[in-house]
Amino acid sequence: MNVSIPRRTLLQYAALSSIAAVAAGCGFRLRGSANIPFETMALQGAENTSFAVELKRSILANRSVRIVDDPKLAQAILQIAGISQERRILSLSGAGRVREFQLIYRVSYRVHDGKGREFVAPGEVVLRRDITFNDSQVLAKEQEEILLVRDMQSDAVQQLLRRLSVARPAAS
Repeated sequence: MNVSIPRRTLLQYAALSSIAAVAAGCGFRLRGSANIPFETMALQGAENTSFAVELKRSILANRSVRIVDDPKLAQAILQIAGISQERRILSLSGAGRVREFQLIYRVSYRVHDGKGREFVAPGEVVLRRDITFNDSQVLAKEQEEILLVRDMQSDAVQQLLRRLSVARPAAS
């Protein structure tokens, strides 16, 4: 039984294996989950928000970190100083109607031990997304905006976790 593979298929396999070899050789790897260097953490601020719920879920997915209610029992305290959403007008049509908005999602945070020592400098995660607007598609554009804000929230959680992963806990 003679099975022949078309030349085009062989070239495609060769191209794919070359790309894979180059990607592996340059150190490329998937992001994966952030490795948080604390054993126990307490969260303060923004307790009843969807951001806090997603943040807790993501931290607990780490499995090596426990979230405690009492900040005195925590090795690190993640304090969410503020969460804000903003919508700015980017452009107007000739008739003076809004054509584009910019959505801005901002999270201010601080990571400390409760005794004055900072593990991560106070900072802010700021995300921006542009969205077009059309008067004839108001409901669809509202749904698109809700999805974009949800996506920015998830992105902010992931960025905050990556910033936590570079924190240096004090030696016990």
